[in-house]
Amino acid sequence: MMKKMDTRKTGMRLLGLLAAFSVASTALAEIDLSGDWMISYHEDWLELGTGPDIADFAGMPVTEAARQRALSYHASQVNMPTHQCLPLPIEYADLWSNTRIWKEVDEDSQKVIAWRIRKDWGGTDRYIWMDNRPRPSAHAAHTFQGFSKGEWENNTLKVTTTHLKEGYARRNGVPRSDQATVVEHFMVFDNRLTVSVITKDPMYLSELWIRTANYERSITRQIRPYPCEVVTELASMKRGYVPHYFPWKNPFLEEFSKKFGIPLDTALGHPEQMYPGFIED
Repeated sequence: MMKKMDTRKTGMRLLGLLAAFSVASTALAEIDLSGDWMISYHEDWLELGTGPDIADFAGMPVTEAARQRALSYHASQVNMPTHQCLPLPIEYADLWSNTRIWKEVDEDSQKVIAWRIRKDWGGTDRYIWMDNRPRPSAHAAHTFQGFSKGEWENNTLKVTTTHLKEGYARRNGVPRSDQATVVEHFMVFDNRLTVSVITKDPMYLSELWIRTANYERSITRQIRPYPCEVVTELASMKRGYVPHYFPWKNPFLEEFSKKFGIPLDTALGHPEQMYPGFIED
């Protein structure tokens, strides 16, 4: 009888240890993202540096509405006083700027309430809420940073953002609407951070638009202040004028396709370009 009792107690202890180990494993799966992260510009340098060519939508699942808006884009729009200090869309900021990440912790429970993100370029701040607060109403105001909620999937932080102001999917005029949902995955491998960005936009993208960026942890990099002052950049720009082209009258319409010797229709982007079979066809 004593042996049976001892065996039962031992089994209960083992179950308790396994439960504790399970809880500990779950906690350990939550990677600490804190630190200053320096972006690696080896990926898509032309995209991140000087910017993409006008009418280069190749590989993008743009809709006809997005294509027409992009072809009306004039690069001098960034010189307009109302545009000079606008922040980058969050999905573009992920691909373009050094970053500081830290956590907000509840003083009593010591649970992480939110992850904070500060971008070097543009000086933007984001909150990624990790508590159980609900998303705002569908009629709530949209902002440049939107409303972000995070959840851990093993050791990957998945962030879903809604309530975004209209922005752009690419810096050559391809728009991203205020109805879009952006899903990010933050993955840490040793001293490297990989961020995947998935944009779902019912207005301007016919399929998901997926990109990635890589960062390296830095112990010397500093995130600087970003004061922005509106100045007159183009003296010739008339007050109230918005630089633009009529969609199919853009003088640079064929420049990209001719430079690289590809059909114009290919340069203008289509959803089938997202799949390998497009090359064979």
